[in-house]
Amino acid sequence: MDADVIVVGAGPAGMMLAGELRLAGVDVIVLERLEKRTGESRGLGFTARTMEVFDQRGLLSRFGEIEISNQGHFGGLPVDFAVLDGAHQAAKTVPQSQTETVLENWVEELGGDVRRRHELLSLKDTGDLVEVEVSGPDGVHQLTAGYVVGCDGGRSVVRKTMGFDFPGTPSTMEMFLADVKGLDLQPRMIGETLPGGMVMVGPLPGGITRLIVCERGTPPQRREAPPSYDEVAAAWKRLTGDDISHGEPVWVSSFGDATRQVTRYRQGRVFLAGDSAHIHLPAGGQGMNTSIQDAVNLGWKLAAVVRGRAPEELLDTYHDERHPVGERLLMNTRAQGLLFLSGPEVQPLRDVFTELITYLPVSRHLAGMVSGLEIHYPVAGGSHPLLGRRMPHLTLTGGSGAGSSTEALHAGRGVLLDLADNAELRRRAAGWTDRVDIVTAKPGGGVPDLPAETAAVLVRPDGYVAWAAPGSHSDLPMALDRWFGVSR
Repeated sequence: MDADVIVVGAGPAGMMLAGELRLAGVDVIVLERLEKRTGESRGLGFTARTMEVFDQRGLLSRFGEIEISNQGHFGGLPVDFAVLDGAHQAAKTVPQSQTETVLENWVEELGGDVRRRHELLSLKDTGDLVEVEVSGPDGVHQLTAGYVVGCDGGRSVVRKTMGFDFPGTPSTMEMFLADVKGLDLQPRMIGETLPGGMVMVGPLPGGITRLIVCERGTPPQRREAPPSYDEVAAAWKRLTGDDISHGEPVWVSSFGDATRQVTRYRQGRVFLAGDSAHIHLPAGGQGMNTSIQDAVNLGWKLAAVVRGRAPEELLDTYHDERHPVGERLLMNTRAQGLLFLSGPEVQPLRDVFTELITYLPVSRHLAGMVSGLEIHYPVAGGSHPLLGRRMPHLTLTGGSGAGSSTEALHAGRGVLLDLADNAELRRRAAGWTDRVDIVTAKPGGGVPDLPAETAAVLVRPDGYVAWAAPGSHSDLPMALDRWFGVSR
């Protein structure tokens, strides 16, 4: 075979997945049809959960100084995300182009093989491997791999070629997205609803202004090229009365409110992640963030199976865990679209939501949904509040290992936090130390949901808690077997 895994698409999902695989020593080839990164930044900023993900891999510092904020929204209605307990606030102004640069540099440092100007033409799952036909600078050629993951966007060739079912609803409107120089506009960070539609304005580094323009009643168009800036300026003037035609566009694009999700994220040896698996209105900037988290969920599982450390059945948990997350993503973005983009007929609903958001449980629920901090994966039963949930930042003291639960995850391996210096616990986990790091230390502050009597926590490589003591119904070896394969 040419590689253990071929990843199609070098966007944030594809590069995050490639990095996760390389951390585990898996041979990976990334195929990307474009010669270079576009420089476009559809995604802007990170949710609190993605900030945690990057921190857990030691990547956050590579982004330099990040502007953070607790101010968010749900459907254009302000929500204070400070109601959430977490180590990070959301990042507001990191362009997707920077994210792609950071991730690609990381993958190359890890020895990943990124092949630009290589376009996927077809693929075939033979049952034993996947055969891929590629058009590259030297012509058409064949590659083979154990697995293929389509991270090639909303128009995914992988999805279409393999016949994944992709039900949903088509776009009902067209919206414009543009980054423009030379404008001096009042910021409208969470958007402003106007009689004819909605506009959003956000300042970006380098004197660039991000514009989003939604004019109600504009039917979706099948475009072969991006819209012109003249179209954007004309729509802006109709909605606001202001003339922005003097601006200098950096890039212009359009998008719609189509909502679709594949019925299965896995088909034999072929997987889908990110926009290949789900498309939706980009409300709250959740698309890129969910795509990155898809990749982190799949990466360690695929690596464990490729390296013979876990059974094939582990791969089915990717769909089982991430498909419900995608369903909730589509649900909340559709709800936000109704609140944000509809006309005056939904104003009573906006008024009700505005009133409800003042109640702490409601604002916490909505903030958790948009931030990704609410995600709860099914695990063996138990009463510990962190079971199935992400492991927040926990300071560790008095040990010889990592200084925090976040630092302990930098290597992309499982982590067993021994918080009671329990030699018997370490002995029982000794058969998995080739894939799970045991960190003995005392717990410091940082996790409100960590009961004082917690003696140990087993954290998966993606940062989610698989077992805790006391509070898990299964014992430690059973949990280790379930998520990391049989002991050596």
